[in-house]
Amino acid sequence: MKQLFVVLFCFLISTCALAQNPTSKNTFLTSVSESACKCIDSINVYNKSRDTVAEEINSCIDKQVTVYQLGGQMMDLNEILEAAKGKKKSKKKTKSKITINTNKNSDQYKKYYYEIERDLMETCKAIQSKIAAEDKQNHASMSKNKEALALYYMGLDEIKSENFTKAIEYFHQCLKIDSVFSFAWDNLGLSYRKAGDLDNAIRAYKTSILIDSTGTMPRQNLAVAYEYQKNYQAAILAYEELALIDRNNAEVFYGKGRLYAIHLNDYEKGLSNMCVAYNLYIDQKSPYRSDAEQMINYIYGKMKEAGNEKRFLEILKENKIEIN
Repeated sequence: MKQLFVVLFCFLISTCALAQNPTSKNTFLTSVSESACKCIDSINVYNKSRDTVAEEINSCIDKQVTVYQLGGQMMDLNEILEAAKGKKKSKKKTKSKITINTNKNSDQYKKYYYEIERDLMETCKAIQSKIAAEDKQNHASMSKNKEALALYYMGLDEIKSENFTKAIEYFHQCLKIDSVFSFAWDNLGLSYRKAGDLDNAIRAYKTSILIDSTGTMPRQNLAVAYEYQKNYQAAILAYEELALIDRNNAEVFYGKGRLYAIHLNDYEKGLSNMCVAYNLYIDQKSPYRSDAEQMINYIYGKMKEAGNEKRFLEILKENKIEIN
């Protein structure tokens, strides 16, 4: 049974407070996260599947867990000793020890791993770009034309600089040379979406899908564009079509969960989908687990307000998720 390492929204506020000094343990967490972030930034995502990239990110975090366990517990112990200073000796003896658990399936290991992961998701730009990348190639993904490729990479550089108008120009020039360059269509769609032109973004994504019916990223981005258009049913349909070619894609369930919970106020459907996403993210060792965790928190708050806390817990149990 999977465990949800989450403090449920503000309703459990009494357990939210961390018994730690923000200038010590939090600073140490920042240092550990920075080391993991540098490792993640060095990952080459080109022509790799989502699962492969997630495994490499997982390895970067794993390298820091033992360090964080040791340092974090040493700081906790130091705080106990500091708090004891100046107080009268108690007849009860306080037993304090440091234990390092290297079992990746243990609660202790997961606790420290997830703390690093959450911090990375908030502070490390590299982790967001790496897990969002989907550059796995097939016959239609890349162009064999050198001029088209040069323009394509110029467009990618403009996306990185957030100069989306210029990026659009480069991708159009690229596609005049090679009109079946699916990655160029994908990034043209992204550029249009970032520039706020959702109609053209949708056209670009659909063209990419026509060229390569197995492409996962244009289908996922198509759903996002429909959501921005507030066409929520079309967005759900796009996710369901993505599931037909990639049934273990956690983004399908995360995306549908968000749509149901945030926009359609159907919290039970939202939670059911989010739980599937959460479990898949854990199985795939994806840092997006943290995003699913936050959404489950949000849904808990809404269901609690409506007096549906019992149903919330039932859905978690149905998905073999425990609250820890």
